[in-house]
Amino acid sequence: MTEAADRELTHLSPAASRLGAVFARPKRLAVICVVALAGLGWLTLAIMIAGHEGPLAPLGPGMGLLDLLPRALTVLCRPEFGVAALHHGGWGATTFALVALMWGAMTLAMMLPSAAPMIFTYAEIADTAARKGEPVVSPFTLAGGYMVVWLAFAAGATIAQLVLARFALLDPGMASASGLFSGAIFVAAGVYQFSALKHSCLQQCQQPFPFFFANWATTPRGVLRLGVKQGLYFVGCCWAMMLVMFAVGVMNVIWMAALGMVMTIEKIGTGKRFTYAVGVVLIVVGVGFVFTAVAAHWPARAI
Repeated sequence: MTEAADRELTHLSPAASRLGAVFARPKRLAVICVVALAGLGWLTLAIMIAGHEGPLAPLGPGMGLLDLLPRALTVLCRPEFGVAALHHGGWGATTFALVALMWGAMTLAMMLPSAAPMIFTYAEIADTAARKGEPVVSPFTLAGGYMVVWLAFAAGATIAQLVLARFALLDPGMASASGLFSGAIFVAAGVYQFSALKHSCLQQCQQPFPFFFANWATTPRGVLRLGVKQGLYFVGCCWAMMLVMFAVGVMNVIWMAALGMVMTIEKIGTGKRFTYAVGVVLIVVGVGFVFTAVAAHWPARAI
């Protein structure tokens, strides 16, 4: 990726060339995504708390989200500000939209850096084709198809969060309220690291050139379809690890960054050892959660 970052895409449009340059440096992109996500996440929480009749009350007639921004900024400055206030109300349409926005931002922030090799590979191939005078489609179309898949995943995660909240499996900090539930998530994510489906999808993510070579398209619809297919491969590779956020806290930026870095390293092509090592770590952490939860409810022996 270092050598690729030094190559200029001179035959694409200026906007497409800049996009390729950005994705040639996934580390820089990851930092930008995490910082932007942290700000968006805290602002989203503040908007939820700054409602009229309660922190999660629906907006008044004729009001939009921008009408709550001044109050949201005021809430952010309060010393008692905390995510526990989110559970003072219920789930309404506004809350659902804000949580969906949060999940959408989080999935894109975590997954765009890991998609950098794939998008830059397409940009290189397209630049070569353009140099030969062949028709090409902007990498933005490919990235659009990829993002559509992850936004659909974000919608599903939002529904899952609603269900978990209704069953009291999430605490006021939007993290797991049960050690057994947390352990189950970690163990399931760890076991998935060893599955055939995981490695089949990971291979497609690690080697995008053969995929594009075999499925090259020169129409916007065809390239959009390529982005969707690559997005599905990425979901098949990373969905279990993304669900770990339910165990550690949906707005835990440190875990977002850590998991995003792990998924990016996997896509670079580090072989199966790294994937297996991550699986072992996840299983060990999950067993630790289960052991702690069981020990906490184990009756003390009389002395």
